[in-house]
Amino acid sequence: MRAPRNRRVFVIGRAARTALGATAEATWEQAVANRSGLRELSRCKVGSTMIVGEIPGRPPERYAFDTAKERHNWNAAYVLETIAICQDALANAKLAMNGETGPRTACLIGSAINGSDSLREAFVRYNNIGANGVSPFLLPNICANVPSGKAGAVLGFTGPILSPQGACASGNHAIGLGARMVRDGDVDFAVVGGVEMPLIPEIVLGFSNMNASFKLRPTDRAVADPGQASRPFSIDRRGFVLAEGAAAVVLASEDAVAAHGLKPTAEIAGIGWTSDAHHFTRPNQPTIVRAMREALADAEIDASTIGAVNAHGTSTPTGDAVEVSCLREIFGERLPAIPISANKSQVGHSLGAAAAVEAVLALMALEHQRVLPTLNYLPDPEITGADFVATSRPHPHEFVLSNSFGFGGTNCCIVFRGV
Repeated sequence: MRAPRNRRVFVIGRAARTALGATAEATWEQAVANRSGLRELSRCKVGSTMIVGEIPGRPPERYAFDTAKERHNWNAAYVLETIAICQDALANAKLAMNGETGPRTACLIGSAINGSDSLREAFVRYNNIGANGVSPFLLPNICANVPSGKAGAVLGFTGPILSPQGACASGNHAIGLGARMVRDGDVDFAVVGGVEMPLIPEIVLGFSNMNASFKLRPTDRAVADPGQASRPFSIDRRGFVLAEGAAAVVLASEDAVAAHGLKPTAEIAGIGWTSDAHHFTRPNQPTIVRAMREALADAEIDASTIGAVNAHGTSTPTGDAVEVSCLREIFGERLPAIPISANKSQVGHSLGAAAAVEAVLALMALEHQRVLPTLNYLPDPEITGADFVATSRPHPHEFVLSNSFGFGGTNCCIVFRGV
């Protein structure tokens, strides 16, 4: 194999759809205003009150591919959402797909549950109608790489298409793998991120029954205000709030940026990834710390250079405590001086899309030189000595560490540098 080209990798575009807004800009506006997008579940009925993050409806007129026929055939919602978020990210990057750029553009969009909604409908139709009720599109709908392939067919890129399966770290894995492909010279551009549409009864109840997600109790403060259900690092945290989400960033090599007159907004400075070999849901401090250290080493900086942390911050009792303990091991006495933002407090936990959503928000925070809040925080005496940002505020910083960890013991941490 030829030697890698070792090129610098820049971010030139981004897009997001979250419970706070239908675009990255709308999400940012609400996030800076310290608002929550969490509401009572309306997508389906599960027999009890559930608080979730639902993304706004996508206006079909903005997307020529979004026809009634396509929605009928592609009934796994993540398929058309992937095309839409890739289209939006490329438009934001001002990168046209043509005979020169298309073959040099990869697409890596991760998901944790893929087309579970399509599979659910197939089961229902099989039980009610029989064999002929099962759609011939079922298998493509649940095939993880197909959304990226559909996006390529609509948008015109023919580079590699992958769906990194890293559970809740999938979005960061997509960014990391795409950055490596661009760095090494396999492609010049990569559209990377995650899309998740998990709000179907079985997924909602599955997380609830395993005591991973938030359950509403009569005396809980979220009864009066559902926006308080997700409260990372807070003393009364009781599980994550499940959410829909979609986000993508466009990566480009330094020479491609110059050749095509593109505008970089940030650089992928370092990537660190490990696995726990410990437990399928419980975090493991030594391997998480190693992922953070590897990201710093890859960026060729030390911990003193990091100006902010975008935390995984799921609002689970064990996960949050372990993450802060890891950060304390990395930053030591300096930890209280580093703002820690937990975006899931505002948009919920969108599983395979979460890291990508958080990457977009971390990148926008770099652009605007601000930090976003960790909403709903009430001090926990067992988690002390850290700056959990109460409200969004200006904050000059060049480097941000973005953490993401997933079921199965998968960890991926990325260092972004502002430019």
